[in-house]
Amino acid sequence: MKIVTDQQGLHALCADFSASPYVAVDTEFLRERTYFPVLCLIQIARPARDAEDEAEAAAIIDPMAEGLDLAPFLDLMANPDVVKVFHAARQDVEIFFNLSGRTPAPMFDTQVAAMVCGYGDQIGYETLVRKIAKASLDKSSRFTDWSRRPLSEKQLHYALGDVTHLRAIYEHLSRQLARSGRGDWVAEEMATLCDPETYRNDPDTAWKRLKTRSGAGKFLAAAKTLAAWREREAQTRDVPRNRLMKDDALLEVASTRPKTLEELSGLRLLQREARKGPAADAILAALAEAEAMPPSERPVIEERPEPKQGSAALVELLKVLLKAKSDETGVAQRLIASSADLDLLANEDAPAIPALAGWRREVFGEDALRLKRGEIALTATRDGVRVVACP
Repeated sequence: MKIVTDQQGLHALCADFSASPYVAVDTEFLRERTYFPVLCLIQIARPARDAEDEAEAAAIIDPMAEGLDLAPFLDLMANPDVVKVFHAARQDVEIFFNLSGRTPAPMFDTQVAAMVCGYGDQIGYETLVRKIAKASLDKSSRFTDWSRRPLSEKQLHYALGDVTHLRAIYEHLSRQLARSGRGDWVAEEMATLCDPETYRNDPDTAWKRLKTRSGAGKFLAAAKTLAAWREREAQTRDVPRNRLMKDDALLEVASTRPKTLEELSGLRLLQREARKGPAADAILAALAEAEAMPPSERPVIEERPEPKQGSAALVELLKVLLKAKSDETGVAQRLIASSADLDLLANEDAPAIPALAGWRREVFGEDALRLKRGEIALTATRDGVRVVACP
């Protein structure tokens, strides 16, 4: 097993792998106690050139090795001539973006490709290994503390298995996509995964992740300034945002808007650290900023229109159409359209939703609009639901 712990070895590995058409990549990381994921291990594999080359075609990089600069690896991730293959890529890509400000590209996510190729919703890597690579994985090391050293041979073999089988899965799915002509469908999804905006956590928009029940202007202004403070502080200190203030406590502060330390310390849900000292001062400053915010600058929650009469029944029809289209194409339902998409389709003439763009419109969206307009209907047959034209 090749384990890279020094700069010379990393340069040589990346130079070798950069000559391959693709590399399979996975990571092991921890983030329970930090804001940013702590990268503990990188697994990487390329296609073997022959039987004797197999041992050289996969390696583990130890990013926690003393003095190791990952720049050569990050350059490989940005190499436009090498496809980077992941399974469920988002968290891995977030790590590389945080390290370099760049996202791996071009990219291929086998989970997304499998959803396009008929393997179901968010299929796991272990299932694809069994179905496509005809192999099994020993998952007994799944809950390893990857930051501890030394790692055992068993742990390292487990980690490397996350990329060695990924090569066969990638090649199989690539051939399947080429036969079906759906390569562009996966490419559309990869554009989102490769977009740096997918991984930027802007403090000024952090309030949008809160589950607010009120649309009152002063409440939302306070929620925005408090969420922005919490996000910046969590990033600066590299601690989980909930370590500073949990969501329910933040909403309680935004709702009551205390003006003094005494009022703040009397709140029921606030953590001890936030009741005094610098954190308490920062919370009160955020509330003062919200209080001074002009009404025109306060955030607004866009109210959804009242459901149209009969829209609930239309949603149910759209669900049937979605299931029929999923069965017909073999593409996972949740990849084609979400429940929110169906609700908007039923209540708005032309909502700006993914289901009405790109390949999704071709597969489902166009017929969904025709169903709304009464141009087509759904009929049950022995073979399932069928779309028929209305006279």
